[in-house]
Amino acid sequence: MLISLHVKNLALIEEAEIYFTEGLNVMTGETGAGKSVIIGSVNLALGAKADKDYIRSGAEYALVELLFGLENEAQSTLAASMGLQADEDGMLILQRKIMPSRSVCKINGETVSAGQLKSLASVLLDIHGQHEHQSLLRPASHKDILDGFAGTGLAGIKSEQAELYRRYSTVLKELERNTLDEAARLRETDLLSFEVKEIEAARLQEGEDEQVERDYQFMCNAGKIREAVGNAYALTGSENGAGAGAGRALKEIKNVSVLDEALGSLEEQLQDIDLLLNDFNRSAADYISGLEYDEESFRQTEERLNQINRLKSKYGQTISQILKAKTEKEKKLAVLEDYENTRQNLLMEKEQLKEQVLEKCRVISELRSKYGKSLAGEMRKVLADLNFQDVRFEVDITVGEEFGADGYDKVVFMIAPNLGEAMKPLQQIVSGGELSRIMLALKTVQADKNEMHTLIFDEVDAGISGKTAWKVAEKLGLLGSGRQVICITHLPQIAAMADTHFVITKNVRQDRTVTSIQKINDEASIHELARLLGSETITDAVLNNAKEMKELAVKSKKM
Repeated sequence: MLISLHVKNLALIEEAEIYFTEGLNVMTGETGAGKSVIIGSVNLALGAKADKDYIRSGAEYALVELLFGLENEAQSTLAASMGLQADEDGMLILQRKIMPSRSVCKINGETVSAGQLKSLASVLLDIHGQHEHQSLLRPASHKDILDGFAGTGLAGIKSEQAELYRRYSTVLKELERNTLDEAARLRETDLLSFEVKEIEAARLQEGEDEQVERDYQFMCNAGKIREAVGNAYALTGSENGAGAGAGRALKEIKNVSVLDEALGSLEEQLQDIDLLLNDFNRSAADYISGLEYDEESFRQTEERLNQINRLKSKYGQTISQILKAKTEKEKKLAVLEDYENTRQNLLMEKEQLKEQVLEKCRVISELRSKYGKSLAGEMRKVLADLNFQDVRFEVDITVGEEFGADGYDKVVFMIAPNLGEAMKPLQQIVSGGELSRIMLALKTVQADKNEMHTLIFDEVDAGISGKTAWKVAEKLGLLGSGRQVICITHLPQIAAMADTHFVITKNVRQDRTVTSIQKINDEASIHELARLLGSETITDAVLNNAKEMKELAVKSKKM
């Protein structure tokens, strides 16, 4: 259930907070007062595309918050799967902060993506926008509506079909890749064979390229290294070097150390220096002797480095990538060398998968036929309640020429709204007002199936008046008896059915236009009904008419 909506700095709304109730919540107001901004704000909080133009002029950001109370297991399960937990009272707070450069979405204080908000929205509420009923004019939507009505009874089979069709499509692509003429196959076989042998002949080892590079750099700089180490050796190991000097200094200190105990520490320090220099001189001499290498070794190292770099330029930037490329080429080569067997196996797999896909299509089609009859029957009942007298409604399911991830059916809603008319596709014969009522009927039927607790209708009364308007109002009132319904309307008949009535007004404050939302009591509701009845002056007669309409609505809901 949607408990409250808090909006700040959005379009004409400076700040507003609405607390909704169970039952039918109705919003009315003059044209242009900002009623649709309310529905727009709910959509924004549920992940709709945000734009900086939504931010009220002069404000740094816009903010929308929705407070939901979780009503069923589906809502709790989806929230848990997203790592979200309702608070101890079972509440979720959805927040969207819109700034000029970005927007931030949060659920119970945790940052989430707009995609996660949309996923959660799919089980929290169902919004019917002003123009959504136009989707009924697209036959493609009829299949989605039927499948939604079927619910879990069809969803599992469709999921299996989607996986089978994915595998079938993969085999088709594989066959397409393997459809080569003989000359092309031989050319590709020769190329792959040459490339595999070229990599094999190199006998590459992991990490070898780094070692060869180090060896090559060492050989290129061996002369410079020898000179530097030789100079260092000369400065420490020659007769006049630091090593000889340290030895002589040690001898001098030893000769007099017995004369003063304090000289003992100097003797120890010189002893360490002498030992270190002797060790260094031996190591330097060994290093210089190891620097010798022949030109053949340098040539081989240079050739190996060039070979590795050449393979890198063709097959990958590292030896691991080169070896991986070799494995992939060996697989392709094996397929080409065993081309006929591979192709026959693919053809066999294709036919097997096609049989499985078609069988699954048949099962899906049977289920659609079953649920289509059920949907048609329920629609006829609801449409009759919405003043479609003698209406006939059927779900026509035919097998298409092609199959896909959702089967091979074509689904079209057929209707004859008036007695004596032939059944025709819905999109060919209905008017705007009829479309609105048909969509309301579908929403009513679907709500009973999917246990959606909160339904929002934005001007579902388009093109409706008179007796039909009263029928639509009665249906909304009935719909609100078991769930939460939020409805924006211009019709007094629907407003009269309200369990909770809100009025949206537009005023000027300090030279700024501001949209306000206010919950009104029964007395104020009657005055609003009088305004909706279209009288320029609210007379006693108009008020009595509005009061009578409200009383009829209350009586209707008790029946």
